[in-house]
Amino acid sequence: MRISSLFAPLAASLLLVGCGNQEPATKVVAQAESILGEIRNDGTAFAPEELKAVEATHTAMKDDFAREDYKSVMEAVPTFNAQVKTLKETVVAKQAIAAASANEWNTLNTEVPKTVEAIQVRVDSLAGARLPKEITKDTFNTAKTELETMKSTWAEATAAAAAGDTVAAADKGRAVAAKGEELKNKLGMNPTLASATMAPPSGTDITPAH
Repeated sequence: MRISSLFAPLAASLLLVGCGNQEPATKVVAQAESILGEIRNDGTAFAPEELKAVEATHTAMKDDFAREDYKSVMEAVPTFNAQVKTLKETVVAKQAIAAASANEWNTLNTEVPKTVEAIQVRVDSLAGARLPKEITKDTFNTAKTELETMKSTWAEATAAAAAGDTVAAADKGRAVAAKGEELKNKLGMNPTLASATMAPPSGTDITPAH
């Protein structure tokens, strides 16, 4: 995003010329128009409310100019500058969030489908079979329902990503990933280390049986 750094100092110097003069007011209105042209696309995408405020001030400046109220045009300069600054800061912050979300989405888009597939395989293998003692029938039925919810939410995430909304995609994808880990635990898919069940506690001697 390119926001002119010349508007504020130029406007400040014009203010010193005289608020009631047409020439400095003409230059201010024209330069404000130029700045709006530079920031409108990014503002629309990342800071629509802040952009509306800038556009409203600019419209008021043009209306004052048309009424030959050049003093009011010049008096609006500090407000316009402050609003442009806020807009720029908001855009930069939102762009940073979008970039981070895009990176997160790329990772989720690689890992989550594998998790969903693995859970589906586990559910299919348990269907119609005798359930392990650590998995109750209610747990299994709940897991099947939650798996379908995961698939639905993941479809929403991929649709958001396809539409360019990686922030929403990452949010939904993160929720699916968390639910996936929960279901893997419910379905006994996260094996414990053998040492946790077979090895004696640290510092304990094994006494041979006699």
